[in-house]
Amino acid sequence: MHTPSGTSLPAVPAALAPVLPSRYDRERAPRPGAGARIAPDALPGLESVSAMDEGSVWLHDALLGPHSADIVRYLGLARSTGGPVLDLGSGAGRLAVPFARHGFAVDAVDRDASALERLEGWARRIGPQVAGLVATHRADLTELRLSGSYRLALLAGAMVSAVPPARRPGLLREVADHLEAGGALALDYTAHLWPGLVAEPRRTWAFQVPRFDGIDEWVVARQVFDLGAMSERITYYTARTGKLSSERTMLTTDKWIVDQERLADELHSAGLRVEGRRRQRIDERTESVLLVCRADDRAAAACRGGRARGTMPTKV
Repeated sequence: MHTPSGTSLPAVPAALAPVLPSRYDRERAPRPGAGARIAPDALPGLESVSAMDEGSVWLHDALLGPHSADIVRYLGLARSTGGPVLDLGSGAGRLAVPFARHGFAVDAVDRDASALERLEGWARRIGPQVAGLVATHRADLTELRLSGSYRLALLAGAMVSAVPPARRPGLLREVADHLEAGGALALDYTAHLWPGLVAEPRRTWAFQVPRFDGIDEWVVARQVFDLGAMSERITYYTARTGKLSSERTMLTTDKWIVDQERLADELHSAGLRVEGRRRQRIDERTESVLLVCRADDRAAAACRGGRARGTMPTKV
């Protein structure tokens, strides 16, 4: 078992062996250590887009770790556009709270109430000035209806891959209709190179979750692509061990493979032009793509004329 560079990989800890109790048999989970890759720096395409329970916060943060540098890029973009900012799929505030700390008013939208509660708690701990700049809204992105206008909208952390392709054009139009003139939509996603998908539609990863609370957590993740449906399912089998107890869980995330040409057509149809594109190779089969899109005159006019049409989701 080797990395692409040829460096030998360590064996997956034996403690993972009992992580798959009988109730997981139907999933045919991979045998720990069998064909698994251990990637210390990046886990291509494994960023989670599903709501996580309280015990999985550390795993969620680890999966988004390779994308942490995007905070600096998005903040730089906000300084050029100004606020207010719309953070779609905000989670627990990975972007929303730093934006508020830098003085931007943020509408944070997520379908997970517990994540929004953590966001609000984090903002309050920093202080009333930051808490006063963040408004949380619970809503599913496929049913989003906006009433305000924004200088910057974000679909960060590969959130666009959480939206079914049939519903994505409607979401993009809704966002474009509420961008002010000169406003921008910034989004990122993992681009899977097609030859790699065909050659290896099933992949297994093993890694340790960085934690600082006295718990050891190891994960075996099984990534399965359905090329006909252009979909992807990731199953995380976790083993958490502390001084007095141990826990085994299974979490599943369903995503969509982003067709880059189709996405470009949808952005154009929504009245958004791609102004900037940044690509970063993750491994030989995947790369991270960041797009910055500006609202054209038609979209800006719709924003000015249609602000009162919708209603923002109820504040949590």
